[in-house]
Amino acid sequence: MLDLRRLRLLRELAHRGTLAAVASALSYSPSTVSQQLSQLEAETGTVLLEHVGRRVRLTPQAQILVACTDRILAELERAQADIAAASAAAAGVVRVAAFQTAALALVPPAITTLGRGHPRLRVHLTQAEPETAIPALLARDFDLVIVEEYPDSPQPPAAGIDVAPLCVDPIRLAHPRTVRTPQNQAAVAALAGHPWVLEPAGTAARAWAVAVCRKAGFEPDVRYESSDLLLHVRLVESGHAAAFLPDLTWRGRRPTVATRPLPKPQSHRRISTAVRQGHADHPAIRSLRQALTSALPT
Repeated sequence: MLDLRRLRLLRELAHRGTLAAVASALSYSPSTVSQQLSQLEAETGTVLLEHVGRRVRLTPQAQILVACTDRILAELERAQADIAAASAAAAGVVRVAAFQTAALALVPPAITTLGRGHPRLRVHLTQAEPETAIPALLARDFDLVIVEEYPDSPQPPAAGIDVAPLCVDPIRLAHPRTVRTPQNQAAVAALAGHPWVLEPAGTAARAWAVAVCRKAGFEPDVRYESSDLLLHVRLVESGHAAAFLPDLTWRGRRPTVATRPLPKPQSHRRISTAVRQGHADHPAIRSLRQALTSALPT
């Protein structure tokens, strides 16, 4: 009989990449992790890890075990959800990761709603971009992740992930009120010579924004980079940059800068919640998803 705890260590190594990362995440010493995986090799009678320089690589046999472990853990989560469903109310801790605008606009009112209906449910929030939050969800660092998808860059859900649409969030061109632009979809091209603030290179938001500018016929002069959209707002307010700002930035308030519509279909992003499939029917997850829906601006 294979030891599930050792199988989980192998799975953690597959997701986190190094023995040191596994040890740090699980509060073990690297030597303990290595010893446990050596014992798992003895149990299976096969080589599971190959040394490549200072790193280790999982063998094909190890990948088979990881896939089996994923299925076992998903079934255990379904069992936990079934047990929790027999309780009168959602309770426990749910760990949430959300990008900045969702964390600001949606999570606080959702927590307020949960506090009224499910006072025994505790929410732990971490601000994180989807690019890092989804792998962490698969590694079981989070229970629910709020994700975004931009036009022309659909992201197929990862295996084992349940994705539920939350809302469509319009995105608008934003520029200083002192800069005159057409009040139509030609406004982007009118800002070809203006400085821009965009999200960091390598993010889906940055790739989308650059594509919008190129479609308007120019390469943006990106002088400022930040994933903090509040900084974007401040740079636009002070006249230093143009930006693309989603409506959730304002959380139902009037924009403090001039805004213009974007050409379709580049005019919005889709926001969803992602959870592991085995966890989707847990009462805490269902209650949190409902609370996030109720938090949407009207």
